[in-house]
Amino acid sequence: MMSNPAIRIQHVGKEYQLGVRETRYATLRESLLSVARAPWRRFQQLSGRGNSRGQFWALKDVSIDVEPGEVVGIIGRNGAGKSTLLKILSQITEPTVGEVQIRGRVGSLLEVGTGFHPELTGRENIFLNGAILGMARAEVKCKFDEIVDFSGVEEFLDTPVKRYSSGMQVRLAFAVAAHLEPEILIVDEVLAVGDAEFQNKCLGKMSKVAGSGRTVLFVTHNMAAVENLCSRACLLAGGQLVATGEVGDIVQRYLGAGLDLAGDIDLRQHAGRSARCRSVFSRLRILNSQGELSPSVRVGEDIQFEMHFSSSARVSARALGFRIVDSRGLLIIAGNSRHRQDDRPFEVNGVATATCTVVSPGIVPGRYQLQLFLRNSTTAIIDEIESGIEFEVLPVHIDPTVRVPHPQRGIISPGMNWSFVCP
Repeated sequence: MMSNPAIRIQHVGKEYQLGVRETRYATLRESLLSVARAPWRRFQQLSGRGNSRGQFWALKDVSIDVEPGEVVGIIGRNGAGKSTLLKILSQITEPTVGEVQIRGRVGSLLEVGTGFHPELTGRENIFLNGAILGMARAEVKCKFDEIVDFSGVEEFLDTPVKRYSSGMQVRLAFAVAAHLEPEILIVDEVLAVGDAEFQNKCLGKMSKVAGSGRTVLFVTHNMAAVENLCSRACLLAGGQLVATGEVGDIVQRYLGAGLDLAGDIDLRQHAGRSARCRSVFSRLRILNSQGELSPSVRVGEDIQFEMHFSSSARVSARALGFRIVDSRGLLIIAGNSRHRQDDRPFEVNGVATATCTVVSPGIVPGRYQLQLFLRNSTTAIIDEIESGIEFEVLPVHIDPTVRVPHPQRGIISPGMNWSFVCP
């Protein structure tokens, strides 16, 4: 007999009205004007011209079952609907359509300070969060010392949380959520706020949580963490569930989305563009050391990125750059045009082209992601392609029919001279 899912999400959708402000109390003048305009609004509605507000579906017909004790990674680019889904599961917002069934006590860590009262001290908020999770005071006291020790904010425990830095709030919030042992733990990308040492500490704790039989939903852009912690992954795009299954397969699908095997990628409507960015990158051409279009190079060869731009308005960019990351999301190489000697701004007035040749990068064979960014003089992002551009580094061998196993460790393949003396 099969057990009931810990979380059942059935045909869930969430719609938002664009441009709608939060409801507030109206003045007498506004109330009178509203009454006077009511006949005109009614006429517009009847004539089909009254709905000027845009509708946006953050989630559309999402269905997922999560079994007790399962650790599921929710991945997808910015704007895919990941955080909206977790807010629905945490009962922060309600779905427009569909149904969610949750069996168990839920602990959520969605954004800095979630569930904290800013006027209360860190000590008081620990007990408040325990009460919200339905725990008795004695249960919270039993875990209190562990929470404080993990968070590292003991010195400020009796200080109001409103005086904490964002990093301190994250430390305490994660410590509470992880140590008060809810049956279901929901964690968003909020851990990125903490420093590197604390992120590693959190990932270690989550690994223990995952091994303890508790149900975990984990949203992150850190593919290494997804592969290490999760037993299954779900890929969201445009508010829809596009794939779910074995972690490695889903991560590769996410990282490889939009690969153009000719080495010539149209970026004008690229799905990997960051939300709220201007569309300035128009095309990318990847060339090998012979100057040929190719999505692959051999170990030790130069690789050239030819970036094309198009903009109806003049754009002055202070920094044009790229990042190369591996399949786990780990940064391998980063390049920035500000490293040039003249350090002049990069101008786009209509169309423009920039070329960067990476000389003998020496990274080991495998598939890699290329991320592009264009920043202005205040370091704000003008345009950014954060996923969906993939290229491959091939072994040095000549015969294409012979496949050399890819190395399992290391990220750099330096030049080496070998000599052998055989008797």
